[in-house]
Amino acid sequence: MKQNIVEKILTSHLKEGEYIKGQEIGIRIDQTLTQDATGTMAYLQFEAMGLKEIKTDLSVSYVDHNTVQVGFENADDHRYLRTVAARYGVVFSRPGNGICHQVHLERFGKPGTTLLGSDSHTPTGGGIGQVAIGAGGLDVAVAMGGGLFYTACPKVYLVNLTGELKPWVTAKDVVLKMLEILTTKGNVGVMLEYGGPGVKTLSVPQRATIANMGAEMGVTCSVFPSDSVTKKFMKAQSREEGWTELKADEGAQYDRVIELDLCEIEPLAAAPHSPGNVKKISDLAGTAVDQVAIGSCTNSSYRDMMTVAAILKGHTVMPGLTLGIAPGSRQVLQMLAKNGALADMIGAGARILESACGFCIGNHFSPKSGGVSLRTSNRNFEARSGTADAQVYLVSPEVAALAAITGKFTDPRKSHIKFPEIHEPHEFLADDTMFIKPTPALKKTEVFRGPNIGEPPKNDRMPEALNGEVMIHVGDKITTDHIMPAGARLKYRSNVPKYAQFVFENVDKTFPDRCLKSKSHNVIVAGDSYGQGSSREHAAMCPMYLGVKAVIAKSFERIHAANLINFGIAPLTFKNPADYANLQKGDKLTCGVWHDAFLKGAPVVIRNERTGADIECVCNLSERQRGILAAGGLLNHTTGK
Repeated sequence: MKQNIVEKILTSHLKEGEYIKGQEIGIRIDQTLTQDATGTMAYLQFEAMGLKEIKTDLSVSYVDHNTVQVGFENADDHRYLRTVAARYGVVFSRPGNGICHQVHLERFGKPGTTLLGSDSHTPTGGGIGQVAIGAGGLDVAVAMGGGLFYTACPKVYLVNLTGELKPWVTAKDVVLKMLEILTTKGNVGVMLEYGGPGVKTLSVPQRATIANMGAEMGVTCSVFPSDSVTKKFMKAQSREEGWTELKADEGAQYDRVIELDLCEIEPLAAAPHSPGNVKKISDLAGTAVDQVAIGSCTNSSYRDMMTVAAILKGHTVMPGLTLGIAPGSRQVLQMLAKNGALADMIGAGARILESACGFCIGNHFSPKSGGVSLRTSNRNFEARSGTADAQVYLVSPEVAALAAITGKFTDPRKSHIKFPEIHEPHEFLADDTMFIKPTPALKKTEVFRGPNIGEPPKNDRMPEALNGEVMIHVGDKITTDHIMPAGARLKYRSNVPKYAQFVFENVDKTFPDRCLKSKSHNVIVAGDSYGQGSSREHAAMCPMYLGVKAVIAKSFERIHAANLINFGIAPLTFKNPADYANLQKGDKLTCGVWHDAFLKGAPVVIRNERTGADIECVCNLSERQRGILAAGGLLNHTTGK
């Protein structure tokens, strides 16, 4: 049977279920990664399940999100992560070593393997030929212990690339064009495979940029072939031995083919407040800019940084504008320092930020009130930058650097700056001294727990009947940032009772208090694409702690729906979407056969006591997922409690 790349990787890792589109399958995971915003809870859950050792080929714990250490909380969490990694056999990437996705691509990514990460941008690994999937920390903890990862057998779309990018047009513009085509919703259960003659014109870091922002489309992952370009990159990283060729069989089948001519793409931007709000740079030209932030896991590679340095060289950042640059890894930063490019950035007036996620998650470098900020990151959700009324645009490093020296949106094709011809190096600086790798002696390490680190919260078993109340009624495209604010609040990630005080903080500050005082089962009602964005399982865990038993929505995004199930919250969709408008905050909702309906896989019919109407809901779950919900979540289900 002729297979595409996705099918080759998934079928070679298939351990449970049949490879039939839409059906649940269980796959073996070769590698995992965690980061400190989600990893602390993942390792607490790993311990709570009684697991004793890592059973993947490789598991890496990165510290890249909460590196701003105001107060003891982040430093304590970092110490916990270091000691728990030593105890159980995890590679620990120390603070300052760089952003997990950039570093993993450089030092560990391997074609033909599976990677599961507790971060929604784990699909970056698709740039090197991995099926790399973002998931909640609990799913990653199970995989680290040797358990399978369960997902729906996907539809596979081929993106057939032809032509070659013109000067000033970038990989960022390619993925923004894809967002224009596929939008940010309606792609659950899809994996993208990039192919065609245009692929060979893209470097591995460029491919990784495109794979990274597949997360914004809601696809499970994006995968590129492993070819001579991949081999060259891995050789330059001094790990050519890990390379294998990976390509689709001639005549392989796809569920959809998207034709994309690279020659026809022009510089683009995602305008506020969605990565799918795509505009032409030519239409935005002349718009004043207050701040520029270059970096993040999307655009912080060596080539990106060298391009920025070449544009900035000999110029000065416009007065009144602030430029921050965060190289994606220590490797990139060291190379910039050695070749003089870092001096060019500093000479232009750039503020050199830590090689971390910082500004992307609103942890620092927030724009001024109402400021226009151009960023090379992947998300521009409202208030994510840390400034509620900021106007954040997502652009390429080239457009960002030009804005820094002109003070406005500038179409690079009309700029007086010469197009910088930057090529990938023949050899990267391969210095792994900031990794702490497992040794037998380290297994004796005592795990440190600071006062901010609590136990993973557990849910009660599913009630026999629902006696609920609608605690909040929200609209379409509610992101995990709406549900669970990031930024400075993330320092409470290990302390769920504290972090739960901020659920829906930017939507309805009264939500947590009302939930805790409620005598009913709390219910959330939402529109389309509920749970966009981060894999942050706290967006399910904290509502669970507040007594939420169900979310009724028009549709869900993949990772968040899985996280809701993992924490014993039923993700229900309206059979008739018009019923959404007939519910309101404060409505009493009942279902006398709540438990039985789920166990039998039957439609869930809920009575609105205010109107007397019956609302039929759909909850298409596998037998395994029904068991998890009935138990009150995956932790209960796994431990038998």
